[in-house]
Amino acid sequence: MESGGLRRAYGALFAEVDAGGFGPAPEGQLSAEQIVAHLVANDELMIQATEALLAGSPFAYYELAEDMHRPQLDALAAEQGGLRGLTALLHGTSDRLCGLVDELGLAAETPVETHLREGFDLIVDEPLPWSRTLDLHTRVHLPKHQSQLHLLRS
Repeated sequence: MESGGLRRAYGALFAEVDAGGFGPAPEGQLSAEQIVAHLVANDELMIQATEALLAGSPFAYYELAEDMHRPQLDALAAEQGGLRGLTALLHGTSDRLCGLVDELGLAAETPVETHLREGFDLIVDEPLPWSRTLDLHTRVHLPKHQSQLHLLRS
């Protein structure tokens, strides 16, 4: 498995973040900082699952909840000094994830117990080959948040 598509999806997302000019989030939606913090936290979860597969584990678990602990997202944003620090952290986690994906080889087909819920457009509650979950992240999850960031631009 190679990370080319994943790297391109992150590149498009970073272009949106770098464009800046974000306004406040509508009620009940994530702010720009919370979106980037959410992606950092998600990357960490994906890194853990990928590392487990690379270590030869026959089983891994990945769970991403839609609201992913908003107080923790706010705390991460404060800890990193806001959007700029979060973006730097996301560059690091995304690079690390992409590097691990490049190492996966046949381990990418290992079933991973996957639980995803983001709105009504991304709901998964079953074991999936890790390559499929990575594909969902590339084609659905990252573009969804890129679009949310675009809509927050004032």
